[in-house]
Amino acid sequence: METRRPLHPLLLFFSPWLLLLLLLVVQGVRSLQFTRDDFPDGFTFGAGTAAFQYEGAAAEDGRTPSIWDTYAHSWRNPGGETGDVACDGYHKYKEDVMLMNETGLEAYRFTISWSRLIPSGRGAVNPKGLQFYNSMINELVKAGIQIHAVLYHIDLPQSLQDEYGGWVSPKVVDDFAAYADVCFREFGDRVAHWTTSIEPNVMAQSGYDDGYLPPNRCSYPFGRSNCTLGNSTVEPYLFIHHTLLAHASAVRLYREKHQIN
Repeated sequence: METRRPLHPLLLFFSPWLLLLLLLVVQGVRSLQFTRDDFPDGFTFGAGTAAFQYEGAAAEDGRTPSIWDTYAHSWRNPGGETGDVACDGYHKYKEDVMLMNETGLEAYRFTISWSRLIPSGRGAVNPKGLQFYNSMINELVKAGIQIHAVLYHIDLPQSLQDEYGGWVSPKVVDDFAAYADVCFREFGDRVAHWTTSIEPNVMAQSGYDDGYLPPNRCSYPFGRSNCTLGNSTVEPYLFIHHTLLAHASAVRLYREKHQIN
């Protein structure tokens, strides 16, 4: 992100004794010594990122805005942070993979930006977006790092939100399945671990109930933001319903067309 949020105000009201206790706990944790032998066989050490928070290059090489971009550039975002630059992973992924290797990470989980790969939400694949993910995946393969890819994390193409309301419409199920099909086809020869969506509970509550996160939909008296659009009684459940259907469609598609037995 481009800027950092200040410390939470509640931290200013901790008593000296509580702060001392926290320091003792932290110091105690730091004094513990662990090695990989302390973990069970098969335990994988890794790290994870999310596309909007990592890639940056928000308007480069054919990428179109997602609902995250719309939120970040709106009055609803009090801190003013955006994903325009973020960690600049779009340009620095080779350096980052090198750092992963030097750190001794065994796995890396990243999310794919739907609006970078398929800018209109459906239809034509963006060659530049395809090249970026192929290049990053190839770097991970060369480094011997296990790849975990996530298809969705709060960054629906804004075009689909505008067209039919995004996740509150059943139309999103087919569009997500088509998007997943592209990912499985283009990257599945090197990616063995897939997740369809992460934090659906957070997206349902904060995106459609209290309106705190994009697409910032809510209704009185449930919303924590200025609710002008949405229905907190219905839309969180529509989101979860269509997310589950999209998940099932993608899993079925993967098993029938792409899974290597």
